[in-house]
Amino acid sequence: MTTQASPTPSPALLTPSDHTLILIDYQSQMAFATHSIDIPTLRNNAGLIASAAAGFGVSTILTTVAEKSFSGPMFEEVTSPFPGQALLDRTSMNTWEDAAVIDEINQIGKQRVVFGGLWTSVCIVGPALSALSQGFEVYVIADACGDVSHEAHERAMERMIQAGARPMTSLQYLLELQRDWARTDTYELTTGIAKKLGGGYGLGLVYAKSMFNAHEG
Repeated sequence: MTTQASPTPSPALLTPSDHTLILIDYQSQMAFATHSIDIPTLRNNAGLIASAAAGFGVSTILTTVAEKSFSGPMFEEVTSPFPGQALLDRTSMNTWEDAAVIDEINQIGKQRVVFGGLWTSVCIVGPALSALSQGFEVYVIADACGDVSHEAHERAMERMIQAGARPMTSLQYLLELQRDWARTDTYELTTGIAKKLGGGYGLGLVYAKSMFNAHEG
């Protein structure tokens, strides 16, 4: 029997309303020892996903570890898209073991969670495996995470993927939220974020608009 195709998206694709984004420990002390990704790129990618989530109205949790006593403030690129939002500070390395964070997750009430943060092998692996074990669907934005070495980051990503987590990238996250250039309400938002933080793709948008008045869609 031939399977009939239909113009409908896979339910595995993210939408702005179907998940909670949890951004973890984007802090100075954690960044100092991060070597799997250069810090300017990490900050850019963290800012990209934060801007995308804020623009599309994604439920977002910002959490830090020992902010005042050790790890320092969260990256401005992550906090500025969410003016006035409280940061949930923890003592636990595993975000999923913090009662205040779990209360917020339960209050939001979505079974799909997306993680980004530092370090991949500790502060992302812990909540990702914990969420998976409790029946949540887990995505990890790999290039918005970093670790003390390439080896540490890659082994952590493999461990989470083997447990059922789904990897993605920061630009992919933005474009998956938009997904159709005919969605004019968020067209300028998406292309604006891409132009500012989307690297070569964003430069291409600037060039096409400036030289030919061209646009996506």
